[in-house]
Amino acid sequence: MKLVSRKHTEKFTARFFKACGFGAGSVLIALSLMLVWNAAAFFIHVKPYDFVSKTQWDPTGSPSAYGMLSMLISTMLVAVGAMLIAIPLGIGTAAFLAEYAGRKLKNMLKPAIEMLAAIPSVAIGFLGIVVISPGLAGLTGRSNGLNALNGAILLSVMALPTIITVAQDAIDGIPISYKEASFGIGASRWQTLTQVTIPAAAPGILAAIMLGVGRAIGETMTVLMATGNAIALPHGFFDAVRTMTATIAIEMGEVPFQTTHYYALFSVAILLFIITLVINMIGEYFVGRFKKFEIR
Repeated sequence: MKLVSRKHTEKFTARFFKACGFGAGSVLIALSLMLVWNAAAFFIHVKPYDFVSKTQWDPTGSPSAYGMLSMLISTMLVAVGAMLIAIPLGIGTAAFLAEYAGRKLKNMLKPAIEMLAAIPSVAIGFLGIVVISPGLAGLTGRSNGLNALNGAILLSVMALPTIITVAQDAIDGIPISYKEASFGIGASRWQTLTQVTIPAAAPGILAAIMLGVGRAIGETMTVLMATGNAIALPHGFFDAVRTMTATIAIEMGEVPFQTTHYYALFSVAILLFIITLVINMIGEYFVGRFKKFEIR
């Protein structure tokens, strides 16, 4: 009886997880089809090339304008700025925790870093307004510091817990025999870290970076609060910008249903989806190549 019961349990469990997998895939397909359907209704009225190549976004104007190049560049500017800060700081912190920090220090720092992920994005955006913005305003001599650099700093803070945690796990997962072999030929701890451990952990570190990029591009509330929301082509990190996610969040709540403006926001969403998909595919490609890495 126990054997029969175990077989039934295992069969039920296998079917349950299979159903969960199909359910998740079905939700993804349904969302993709919804985005494509609504975006197609927009591109009947506006050419895709005009949509991605023009800089003026004025859906309520006469005539209306649906050019989102400035928002695309603003999104990339903020995301790139965030990664320029978060990647070296995150990987350096992960390497320190994995290879240099003592047990007591690691037990203190690791929970503190992970707690950063629990801070609501609206709270981080508020800190950007009241703390970082005045500092940037004083540094640049402008009336306020609500600009792309402010958003990049805040997004780097939000991406750090993911990058540090995943990268540290990747470094910790390297077999101890690799390090012992390196020490055995006279390499220092720093040489072992930079020439053996980090290259061997490259797939996990790259995965951490990709997750951080995804967090930076997809974040909404923080950039909505801290970047100034100016729909204009930015010329640097000190210009006010509006990202694609902020545009959707600001305008979707008050746009008339099933209008060209309404469908335009779905077009912004599907472009954001495509960008994220391409980034993930590039990450998967390089992860696959790094997995072939062998220490000789």
